[in-house]
Amino acid sequence: MTKCKHHTFHKGFTLVELLIVVLVLSLVYAIGFRNIKFTKPEPKALTPLNLKKNIISSKKFTGQITLLCVDKCKTCLLRKDITSAYHPYSNAIDLTEIKAYTIDARNTLVRIEYERYDDKKVCLKMDFYPNGSSTQIILENAQGAYFLPTYFEEAKKFKSPEDAKEYWLKNTQLVSDGGEFY
Repeated sequence: MTKCKHHTFHKGFTLVELLIVVLVLSLVYAIGFRNIKFTKPEPKALTPLNLKKNIISSKKFTGQITLLCVDKCKTCLLRKDITSAYHPYSNAIDLTEIKAYTIDARNTLVRIEYERYDDKKVCLKMDFYPNGSSTQIILENAQGAYFLPTYFEEAKKFKSPEDAKEYWLKNTQLVSDGGEFY
């Protein structure tokens, strides 16, 4: 009696089968996704309300950055640290005719007069730090006044710089009263 050996070979996919699968997938992609465009959404124009959020979320923010705006705030520049050179902010800017204010030691609203940069008048200068904080400031344009806090809050819009000042002072009082339990 002779013994028959049955050898079963486990084969993978043939080259023809793989080519058919690739062809079918290519057709499905071409038909199904022909009209879909995968574009990155354009960032919104830099405004007083989104200024801090846009700068901190920009590609150039690596922990510390300074924003400097010139030409009546039509042009803005960024620098990574005090030793770096300024580079143009590449996205849209909507800060035209902005005025910047701070509050002095006597709680008086004071218009900030900045120095010049490349013989152009600076209309805004803000520093942003690694912990997410920034220069606390009040900005004003034709649409209203804006309070830009140092830390956690979002920017808020007010009717006038005086209203924004009152909000600033109220928040400062709340923060200073927060340590009474010690």
